[in-house]
Amino acid sequence: MKRILKVLLGLVGVLILAALVWLYDPLPATPSAASLSKGMADYPVEIIRDQWGVPHIFGKTDADVSFGLAYAHAEDDYQTTQETIAATRGVLARYRGAKAAPTDYIVALMGIWKTVDSRYQQDVPDDVKAIATAYAEGLNLYAAHHPDKTWDGLAPFTAQDVVAGFMFKTPFFYSLDKSLLSYFDVERDLELALAPNAQQQALQVRPAQGGELGSNAMAVAAKRSGDATTRLLINSHQPMTGPVAWYEAHAVSEEGWNMLGGVFPGTPVILHGFSPNLGWANTVNHIDLVDSYVLTRNPNNELQYRLDDKWQDFAVEELTIKVKLFGPFHYPATRRVLRSVHGPVIEAGDNTIAIRYAGMDEIRQLEQYYRLNKSQNFAQFTQSMALNALPSINYIYADRADNIGFIHNAQYPARADGWDWSKDLPGDRSDLIWQGYRPYSEVPKLINPKSGLVFNANNTPFNATDGPDNLSADQFPASMGLATNQTNRSLRFMEMNDGVQTLDRDAILAQKFDTRYSQDSDYVAIINKVLQLDLSDKPVLAAAQAHLQAWDLNTDIDNPHAALAIVLLRQIIRGESPDDHSDAALVSALSDAVTYMNKHFDGYQVPWGTVNRLVRGDTDVPISGGPDILRAIYSIGYTPDEKPKATHGDTWIALVEWNANGLLDANLIHQFGSATSDTRSPHFDDQAPLFASEQWRKAEFDKATLRAQAERIYRPQDFSVQ
Repeated sequence: MKRILKVLLGLVGVLILAALVWLYDPLPATPSAASLSKGMADYPVEIIRDQWGVPHIFGKTDADVSFGLAYAHAEDDYQTTQETIAATRGVLARYRGAKAAPTDYIVALMGIWKTVDSRYQQDVPDDVKAIATAYAEGLNLYAAHHPDKTWDGLAPFTAQDVVAGFMFKTPFFYSLDKSLLSYFDVERDLELALAPNAQQQALQVRPAQGGELGSNAMAVAAKRSGDATTRLLINSHQPMTGPVAWYEAHAVSEEGWNMLGGVFPGTPVILHGFSPNLGWANTVNHIDLVDSYVLTRNPNNELQYRLDDKWQDFAVEELTIKVKLFGPFHYPATRRVLRSVHGPVIEAGDNTIAIRYAGMDEIRQLEQYYRLNKSQNFAQFTQSMALNALPSINYIYADRADNIGFIHNAQYPARADGWDWSKDLPGDRSDLIWQGYRPYSEVPKLINPKSGLVFNANNTPFNATDGPDNLSADQFPASMGLATNQTNRSLRFMEMNDGVQTLDRDAILAQKFDTRYSQDSDYVAIINKVLQLDLSDKPVLAAAQAHLQAWDLNTDIDNPHAALAIVLLRQIIRGESPDDHSDAALVSALSDAVTYMNKHFDGYQVPWGTVNRLVRGDTDVPISGGPDILRAIYSIGYTPDEKPKATHGDTWIALVEWNANGLLDANLIHQFGSATSDTRSPHFDDQAPLFASEQWRKAEFDKATLRAQAERIYRPQDFSVQ
């Protein structure tokens, strides 16, 4: 028996050793510093860090500036940049393990690198390749200077990484990720659209869950301002940290590029901001830009599907995702990726669904952003927008010539009219596979409206001004999938504007920092349902209900009733069943809210600022606002054992002004500071107290003034490479 046991243990040892050999797959070492830095001499650039640590990057060419932007951003947040590039390459699981494998799969499903490989050389213009290459070289130089911070196997970075990053991320701004997750749900009910004029009704689309984040934007023409000044409010709502958190930068070249604004890790151009001549703000738009097709598989060949009464072969890719286990050991997980003529195919239980979406196989996103950055007037801005390469995102525009405008931008699929495209489409009809997009001329837009005001708060495009010339639904075909929703923020914009009153600087700021819920908002409707509950047999909850009854719908920091209201709303909206507003669900949510407040704050009768906190480094201060408030503050992801803190919402904000002579003046603020991940820097949280108290910094464009006030001036290419 002992001999048998020894033999068995020996076999187990051999098997373990064989498994370790099979799983052993170390990441390649980072290339030498000399190799990574060989391109730095091609990009002479000067970086001026102002007193807030914000980089102002000056170069002779646009490529020089792109190079400097990459280096400066890496100084402040190299970790997130690397995370972004690893995700874009579809190799994040090699670093983050199994939880990142779905991201790698989606990169393959979207065909990001197949598109790059087939289209980069011919469809990316040389000047766009130049800034993408320069940006990659800036990251490579930083990697050369900081090999200890560089992930093994990731460098060298390439221009293709930069271009692919835009391709991967831009569709998620219209919630492609939520659509994909719903299609992977094996319990999802198929909602088949019927042919036009059919009498039977299909099932209704399930509403989006969890509440919506969003953005605010506003532009006021000189005639409405009271002081002959054109104003633009830039106020997108983003996560406060991570790959889509704003980083402020100023890009200046001798080739006419002069933009200040926000960028994300991995982006070599300003995504929204302003120049001395013009500016724009972006908000997310809720347009139906994803179509799903139910495929019929061949019962005799699972790799075929029916199309026009014929069996067609799927394009099949065998994907291997290397999943980090520990140390140098990675598990090679395999999965097939199917594609039909419609687009990527999702297999979920018995359902086989092909999807077609705005931005699919598109590669020109960086080009359009670059053209927008170089625009000097409204005509050039319009020409840049007409590239129609960005799958979604609203634009609120203003310029020194007193033009203002709202553009409900998207790549609108050229769909056949008559069908309900919000449902699943039959996948066996080739006539339903749309080709291309509607031209930019058909994109909904409102330029220089009569009232002199445009705004958006992620609401329907049919409320974009307070004058008589709003767009209307009958101007556009239903197949465009335009939204009809309102948000609390859009309701408040409409309640506070009447088409005639003066909107000077103070009035704009009062609206931007408004802290009230509209009586017509979905949030107040939920609270009203709670107030109607019969809690006579639950005295503790009845007392809480009475406390809610006294709430004036404000979320200012001193408000004594907002805390219970907002915690209750969070319990519902961020819970597992956000659409369940039954009496039982509301009673449970109220009970949970009371329990939470008793645990963390010794009761719910505390000022809102006691609960609503901006926390960063050594800063921990009260802040007004709340979910879907114009002063937008969200606390997402905290558990019942944690106190909340601000995680999303208002982040980088700018108020841009051109006076009657066309001269620029701008104020701005970041929620934390320029050192977005460097906890040792004084700029990790130096703007947070200003942000919480609704104060501003002055924007500065003049180079001489910047040099005189600079905290630091340097040229990255002058640093020694070890």
